[in-house]
Amino acid sequence: MERRDKRNYYLDLAEMVSKRSTCLRRSYGAVIVKNDEVISTGYVGAPRGRKNCSDMGYCVRQQLGIPRGERYELCRSVHAEANAIISASRDKMIDSTLYLTGVEPDGSYVSHSCCCSMCKRMVINAGIKEVVIRDDHDNYRIIPVTEWIEEDESLSGQRGY
Repeated sequence: MERRDKRNYYLDLAEMVSKRSTCLRRSYGAVIVKNDEVISTGYVGAPRGRKNCSDMGYCVRQQLGIPRGERYELCRSVHAEANAIISASRDKMIDSTLYLTGVEPDGSYVSHSCCCSMCKRMVINAGIKEVVIRDDHDNYRIIPVTEWIEEDESLSGQRGY
């Protein structure tokens, strides 16, 4: 048996966490790791006490035909990255790594996945050093968070991702 490399191990954990997601469009899981220790996890879901889209049986953004990466103020859910950040103390997140896996309803991985602009801002302020995003079962991208600081998409009015 071949041992799984460390980055894919944490991405596998993020994928398992994504199975708790309540979003009808896509399931995401996030795991924050520092010094080979899991600091926190998060998945997509409505704030505590509110109804999830999976409970209601519909998604407002989907009904309105809103494209991926736009009009998140209409979304009922808190994103996986945000939930993981909310669940951790900042001192533990400084120089940590956030692992992110997105899964489509058909079980395939989300193509060209990335944090939305709101989550990018939270990742920056949390002090996270890098984000590792799964592209397929064995491949991923490593994004240094400094890129998001230097290449500020909010200055150009870029929408979506």
